[in-house]
Amino acid sequence: MNKSAFYKLSYGIYVITSGKEGRFNGQIANTVFQVTSEPPTIAVSINKQNFTHEQIVASRLFAVSILEEATPMTLIGRFGFKCGRDIDKFDGVRTRTGKTGVPIVIDHAVAFIEAEVVGEMDCGTHTIVLGRVVECDILDATAEPMTYAYYHKIKGGKAPKNAPTYQKEG
Repeated sequence: MNKSAFYKLSYGIYVITSGKEGRFNGQIANTVFQVTSEPPTIAVSINKQNFTHEQIVASRLFAVSILEEATPMTLIGRFGFKCGRDIDKFDGVRTRTGKTGVPIVIDHAVAFIEAEVVGEMDCGTHTIVLGRVVECDILDATAEPMTYAYYHKIKGGKAPKNAPTYQKEG
């Protein structure tokens, strides 16, 4: 089986945030998709070992910031390769509080979506979280959203071990 075929699926680069009672976290994700228009529903795939997973399970809320192509690797590294149990990932990052109370990363974001959890599907290492959209908006109509292909080919980005698309080299 040539699992490289999965790289031909289209993905984006997103910051997923969650939490409650002043304890928040965020992470990079590449698997977010719209499920329905009515009611507006999205799904996100989150590794069960990630602190963000714990926050989504506890709060039943999450937000998605859709990142632009010009997003610096330092921002992606902060949310994608560091643990929120060890650092405050939001330190020095522009955010705004959404309708759900979850922080929305607005630095280098073209749009955001906020959701309340309405379902979950266990997928082994990951959970697919289904969310009913409660708010969404465009933040920068002129910037292009970053695709996962752009992240790999242009930015030279890698998939962290907890990413659903991670494949061991060699």
